[in-house]
Amino acid sequence: MKRFVVRLAINAVALWLTTLIVTGVRVAPYPPGDTLAIVLTFLLVALVFGIVNGVIGNFIRIVAFPLYILTLGLIALIVNGLLLLLVAWISSLLGFGLVVDGFWWGVLGALVLALISWIIGIIVRPIVGRDDRRR
Repeated sequence: MKRFVVRLAINAVALWLTTLIVTGVRVAPYPPGDTLAIVLTFLLVALVFGIVNGVIGNFIRIVAFPLYILTLGLIALIVNGLLLLLVAWISSLLGFGLVVDGFWWGVLGALVLALISWIIGIIVRPIVGRDDRRR
């Protein structure tokens, strides 16, 4: 459970930093617009992103495995961009959440999000401890 919460927080912070870096990706907060609503919106979008990436993303990666080999993994950029667009669509159904201006903004946003999440994960890994990694 601790690992899940830490991963959710890492994804939320990475998403926040991505919205600051990539102009075509932004988050529309829940209507009150105060700081708590913004933080909760980032956490909810990170949760939706984790679920979409974990369920649909893994299925696509398994089915498209030959394309990954054929393109030497470059198709992952396209898949991750499409998954980010899917998260934006799902969160728009909720009335708040991720907004992506187009496909290429989604690809760039997914690339930046992955890099930032990876860097934060490396920094946070010693803090979380070794007990969670054994499971």
